[in-house]
Amino acid sequence: MGTYIARRLLQSVVVLLGVTLLSFLTLHLAGDPTYLYVSERASEEEIIQTRQLLGFDRPLPVQYLDFLGRLVQGDLGNSLRARKPALGLVLERLPATLELTLFAMILSTLLAIPIGIISATKRGTPLDGGIMLLAMFGQSVPGFWLGIMLILSVGLGLRWLPISGHTPVFQPALSGDIGTAVANIPDAILHLIMPGITVGVFSLSRNARLVRSSMLEVLSQDYIQTARSKGLTERRVILRHAFRNALIPVVTILGLEFGFLLSGVVVAETVFSWPGVGRLVFNAINQRDIPLVQASVVLFSILFITLNLLVDLIYAQLDPRIRLK
Repeated sequence: MGTYIARRLLQSVVVLLGVTLLSFLTLHLAGDPTYLYVSERASEEEIIQTRQLLGFDRPLPVQYLDFLGRLVQGDLGNSLRARKPALGLVLERLPATLELTLFAMILSTLLAIPIGIISATKRGTPLDGGIMLLAMFGQSVPGFWLGIMLILSVGLGLRWLPISGHTPVFQPALSGDIGTAVANIPDAILHLIMPGITVGVFSLSRNARLVRSSMLEVLSQDYIQTARSKGLTERRVILRHAFRNALIPVVTILGLEFGFLLSGVVVAETVFSWPGVGRLVFNAINQRDIPLVQASVVLFSILFITLNLLVDLIYAQLDPRIRLK
């Protein structure tokens, strides 16, 4: 196990180097980055001085090595608009994005598992057909359209839920203010429901279909028939014997799901004015704030790589046949 973890960590470093290289090249492929740091009325002399001050007159390999050196120290440059450390701005918005992503992931997973099991056990019935029809619809509907429809119907029409805003939970908890975090939970959930549905409906639909197909495959195995022949109740056969083995491919998807949901929150955060990293990156792209975009890409890459490693380790706990070497 230790050898496997060490090898995966080494692979993660290589992947992270590739991400940072692409992120670094993006800044230069967009043109001379010096012009991002000066006003439109800057003279040629001011542009040259700025280029030398920022080190953009040096060879690209030298600039990249300098970029890596600053990255190791947690320095990803300053935001061009806010004039503050880019990494700090991303970390300020990260708790809100994690709240939305985790809520959408929990919501989609908790609903997808029972829906998929019911659909598999009722295969060929009208209930199964209706569930699969709704799943196809959920995978086809655009996120921005669903968000707007929820705002118009549930938010403005029925006035059941707030249409924008955010009540923090993670930030008070991380700062040690547990009392405030607990007090904020009810209001936070109300603000999370509509954007969480918008982010998670695609994952819910896909995961429900995955659970169904995985359960159908497991239910056709000989050991399931043996368990039934022993007189075990169908409930016990499904939950104790079939579901655990059907869970392995689901865990695979869930590991990737977090990264997928992180990338999908951009739409929901924009539609619902959610103060997260997705909205921050969207505005940074429009404003050509490249250092801020770079900081977001690097941080999300680290989160995604770490999560993939954790998923691989969970495999071995779910299935004793899997050996990590």
